[in-house]
Amino acid sequence: MNCARGSAGIQMTIQIPNIVDDFEDHEQSLTIRAYAKLRAAIISGELTPGQRLKVESLRDQISVGATPLREALSLLTSERLVERIDKRGFRVTDISLGEYEDLHRTRCLLEQHALRESIAIGDQSWEDRIVLVHHRLRRLPRTITDERGARSNPDWDRMHKLFHMSLLAASPSKTVLQFCDQLHDRINRYRSVAAIGASGQRSWKDEHDAIADAAVNRDVELAVGNLMQHYARTSQILQATLASRSASPA
Repeated sequence: MNCARGSAGIQMTIQIPNIVDDFEDHEQSLTIRAYAKLRAAIISGELTPGQRLKVESLRDQISVGATPLREALSLLTSERLVERIDKRGFRVTDISLGEYEDLHRTRCLLEQHALRESIAIGDQSWEDRIVLVHHRLRRLPRTITDERGARSNPDWDRMHKLFHMSLLAASPSKTVLQFCDQLHDRINRYRSVAAIGASGQRSWKDEHDAIADAAVNRDVELAVGNLMQHYARTSQILQATLASRSASPA
């Protein structure tokens, strides 16, 4: 805004802060923070399938206002992690054997394609990243025990996702990679709810070793086969758990 004083021939320029933009940026950051916290709590199973999500309670837990919370919940409905139950209410989307099987099939189809592309065109930096992430994953314990009891190690979960996404990272399709990322999280929610992390029925390290070795050695068929076997083992355990869950009396 320019203000002129003609008699003195003096001109002043007053800078007025863009309050509207600052407010919108602040509100957007609060929405993103609420979205990230709620999403993480749903994926980890902290917020359980079917749980009612009351804005009043969540507002105190996450320390954000009602408006950013509702916007975050609306964003999560687009990922099918949250669903509306009436005009103003939300709840965590329930899990089902049918949905899991659909997620598993879709994941296998997309990741086979992305892994083949990555092995075909991945450069040295792609190989180096797999080796590094795989090494770090091997050093982490799969589960931890604390005051909450035995549970999945969050650090292992994060590195595990990074390992699987690193295998696919050379794929040129950003759309495929985005879907693979989302599918990993949605399936990880099933793993968290089913608590299969403590299962002694398999050797995670051996399975990951076999996948990583085949990928960096550019053995496409072996790498894809090892990855599909890895997912099949998870699927067998999860399907048995979900079938037992659905058969249990309410």
